[in-house]
Amino acid sequence: MLVDSHAEEDVFARVPEVAAQTDPVLRHLDVLLDDDLLFSQVKADLARRHPRTLWCGRHSTPVEVILRLLIVKHLYHWSFQQTEDRVNDSLVLRWFCRVYFEHVPDDTTLLRWAQLIRPETMHALNDRVVELAVQAKVIKGRKLRLDGTCVQTSIHYPTDSGLLVDSVRVLSRFVERAKPLVEGKMASAKEVCRSRVRSVRQVAQKLHRLVRRAEMGEKQQEQQAEQQRMLYQQLISSAEQMVRQARQVTTSLLQQAEKSAQHLVEKVEPLLPLIERVIVQARTRVLEGKQVAGSRQSAQSL
Repeated sequence: MLVDSHAEEDVFARVPEVAAQTDPVLRHLDVLLDDDLLFSQVKADLARRHPRTLWCGRHSTPVEVILRLLIVKHLYHWSFQQTEDRVNDSLVLRWFCRVYFEHVPDDTTLLRWAQLIRPETMHALNDRVVELAVQAKVIKGRKLRLDGTCVQTSIHYPTDSGLLVDSVRVLSRFVERAKPLVEGKMASAKEVCRSRVRSVRQVAQKLHRLVRRAEMGEKQQEQQAEQQRMLYQQLISSAEQMVRQARQVTTSLLQQAEKSAQHLVEKVEPLLPLIERVIVQARTRVLEGKQVAGSRQSAQSL
């Protein structure tokens, strides 16, 4: 069925009245968000996605739509997928988010844009909202209370083996990206840019299968502990080798003037000391059987 454009306008002309009755909070927020300062701060952050985002490329999701979708998500404590579904099904939310009868941005698009908004911008937005609320005489603004409630969630526990595998994975990705830049400028570029992700994942799988075995006798436990140390030694050796490869590649990139080479170096240099700390921690805890300062007594090697 075809919908007349004038009928669409009439429908959304009445939506604010419905919104004021069904959800007065959205009605007040709609007025509050018509602020150029709030808009410009968020727009500046979203423009960081690409150096020429503001004037090149295809048409993107409007900044106003992104900002209002994120506000709805946080207001109702929805996931990104729930936000997409609820806005898609509600005329009131479509009006508030300025989507109208257009396609609602999917959850992955919203997630990518949300990651570009910096914490400094969020603090500035909070301050601006308080300022506008004081001007509207909604609040006096003497104190600001923040909700610091902790929410239980599933996390990837930072085990020694997991950190070693992650370290090798990150450095392998770095040398693979740097390979086109160092080929022809290093005698052993092929070997230096070799990825070790596959081998360390195989070792990690053997390690996981080993520690999941059923209870066994004292002699078998000693054999298991020895096998576990050998597997950890392989993980540590691979991580150390990747650090050496990354430093060789970094030295070659520093001699180049290309911006892409400098960009790769800036990304990997802060990570190398952290990875070296992971290696030292795993060697101390697992191979030497000592406690690392700041680690829990009950922490497991796996």
